[in-house]
Amino acid sequence: MTSIVDPRAPEFPEGGLTRFANAREAALALRPDTPVYCFRPAQLEADANAFRQVFPGRTAYAVKTNPHPLIIDRLAQIGVDAFDVASPREFRLARAAAPKAALFYMHPVKAGLAIREALADYGIRHLAIDHENEAAKILREARAAGVDASELTLFVRLATKSHAAYELSRKFGAAPGHAVELLQRVHKIGAQAGLCFHVGSQVEEPDAYAAALKAAQWVRARAGVPIAALDIGGGYPARYGVDRRRKSAPTPTPADLIPRILRAVERTGFADVPLVAEPGRAIVARSLSVIVRVLLRKGQRLYINDGIWASLSDSWTGKLTLPVRLIPEPGRVRAKGDPKKTVPFRIMGATCDSVDILSRPFWLPETVTTGDWIEVGHIGAYSLSLRTDFNGLYPDSFVEVDAPFRA
Repeated sequence: MTSIVDPRAPEFPEGGLTRFANAREAALALRPDTPVYCFRPAQLEADANAFRQVFPGRTAYAVKTNPHPLIIDRLAQIGVDAFDVASPREFRLARAAAPKAALFYMHPVKAGLAIREALADYGIRHLAIDHENEAAKILREARAAGVDASELTLFVRLATKSHAAYELSRKFGAAPGHAVELLQRVHKIGAQAGLCFHVGSQVEEPDAYAAALKAAQWVRARAGVPIAALDIGGGYPARYGVDRRRKSAPTPTPADLIPRILRAVERTGFADVPLVAEPGRAIVARSLSVIVRVLLRKGQRLYINDGIWASLSDSWTGKLTLPVRLIPEPGRVRAKGDPKKTVPFRIMGATCDSVDILSRPFWLPETVTTGDWIEVGHIGAYSLSLRTDFNGLYPDSFVEVDAPFRA
């Protein structure tokens, strides 16, 4: 059967994952009734390197996007030397994979004990704030740990507004005037002052970054203190499927998006400031797919053995159309229709929760039937982070595949 990797116990199975040429070969060999993840290390490496080739600053992989050791270890192996972390467990995962990597603790609101662990046990010196009380908390813990304030870079997070699949300024970020005061406070206590923002997730418009950079320019000019670094956050999009009922422009790649952001960096006067980026989705989305099985077909509804409480929550909350590929079960009587005609199917998840229905369809041949398998592509971002064991359904089988996913 499949090799199992539990992300809560970061160890690889002895001998590595079972390897297949592609997902179809895996499905027909294993005939799985539970979801099976297909890990593509070559795709992960290619997408990570593609981002690093166009971004001249420091690439800090956002661990929250996919914290699985398969991902973190492979990124460390190819030379990723910085990670955006948000909790002690993420400190441990990143440090276990890359002992000498820089860790950026960019969650703006942190527990005192977590700050103490970050400073004393993991040598973390880059932290985000969006309020003076958070700065005071960090300073207090630094003194208790014997860490001088001058060793710290405190990034003041700016609130921004943008069009994104996930808008991330409702909860965190200081208004520009407040950010000016925070930068001055950071400088006064003897720490190095940085600026950061996060325009959202799955952001397809470079204007979102340009607007945030303009705000950062305004803040920097009025604060009048040296800026040690600028963290332009994450949000870089991944390419998913296409809903043929909706017209949309192609999703930009990092090679399309990053040069335009860098021009905005120059226009706003930050060309002399060290840059940091926190990519996640753009690096890991294509590295993972999942083989699911059709449990039942009811007309244009397909009931599958996965759903929003397992691997597919990101597609639901982000309203993403996932690319899919049918793997017919051999010998099964086909449903009526044209096997070459692709139509939208409503997807029902595996749990007993009636909310467990995807917000976007799967586009599949109209002959799909009960017992068939479907490979759901580009689920590397947040699928493993957000899966639950609701109803006792926790997909956790992994194989390695060589071929890139093709819908």
